[in-house]
Parts: sequence; structure tokens; C-alpha cells
Amino acid sequence: MTDTVRVRPLADRDWDAVVALERDAYTGLGLSEGRAALESRAAASPDTCFVVDVGARTAGYLLALPYPPHRYPDLARAEEAATAFPAGNLHLHDIVVAPGLRRRGLARHLLHHLTGTARSRGDERISLVAVGGTERFWSARGFTAEPGVVPEGAYGGAAVYMSKPVPAHPAGPSHSPAPSLREVS
Repeated sequence: MTDTVRVRPLADRDWDAVVALERDAYTGLGLSEGRAALESRAAASPDTCFVVDVGARTAGYLLALPYPPHRYPDLARAEEAATAFPAGNLHLHDIVVAPGLRRRGLARHLLHHLTGTARSRGDERISLVAVGGTERFWSARGFTAEPGVVPEGAYGGAAVYMSKPVPAHPAGPSHSPAPSLREVS
């Protein structure tokens, strides 16, 4: 990859690309939420939602928002404007990289940026719901499964709530490629 890679805050102009990436990644799993739900999650915490650009192309995105431990967004509903939880646990709701650009470290860039954001916000943990068989991927990145948090059938089959502490200082670079499906929801 010779183009410049840049992680930046999600902007209004990014929504068409984000919606297309989300639809392509999650429709087959029955987990696509649609534009209104995605926009509501980003509106609940705009400072914790990002895109990664490769050159001029939006290559992927990450949506995260504060949620109490062991809770997570309901895929069937948009976030309510009053749903603003305090810092402490930052829930990584969604991460997608464009199919042609996967296995190039772009998700790692997004995760590194999210970890720095969580640290600066004073969050102690990052949580997610692993879907589509990605629990091993997330375990390899320090997330610990917490079985029984996500009810059977929610977030598709075999969804697992996972979390990890926010490191006190930046960790070294990871050399493992990120998966391409909705690792979280």
C-alpha cells in the first residue's frame, strides 16, 4: 500500500461510504442496521467514531460509544439522544474495512486510535460483542470472553461479549491482520 493511511473523525460526508461498507459486511449475517441506527450511534459519541482513509478513499470505519459494562447497543433500535453514559467503558460497536483493503493493517490503525482515545477519555475498559466467529481474533488482541452476557440469538449466532483493560500507555505495534467481518456489533 503506497497511499497515505490516515485515521480521522467520522464526518457527515462519510455516511454513504460507511453505510455501504456496513451493509456489505453484515447483511449476510443478518446484522445490518441501516443508516439511521448507525448515525444515531455516532451522534451519541462523535468523538469516538472514526474512518480510515487510504489516499482519498474511505477504506473503513469504527463506531464506539460509552456503555456501562455488560451492556451494548440494541441492533433493533437507534440510540436515543438522552443515552449518554459516562466514561469508564468504551464499547466498540462496529469496525469494518473494505474487502479489497483487508489484511493490510487498517483495522489495527483504527484500534490503536480507539485505544488512545479511550485512554485520553479516562476509560478503564473497552468492550465489544464478537460476532461471526471472531472470538479467537479478539482473544489474540487481549479481549477476554464474558459468556452469558449476550442472550442466545442476539447479534446472530454465537455472539460473545468481550472486554479488555485500557493499557496505561501505548502498546507496541501488532503484526496480526484484522478480520474483515463485523467483529463487534
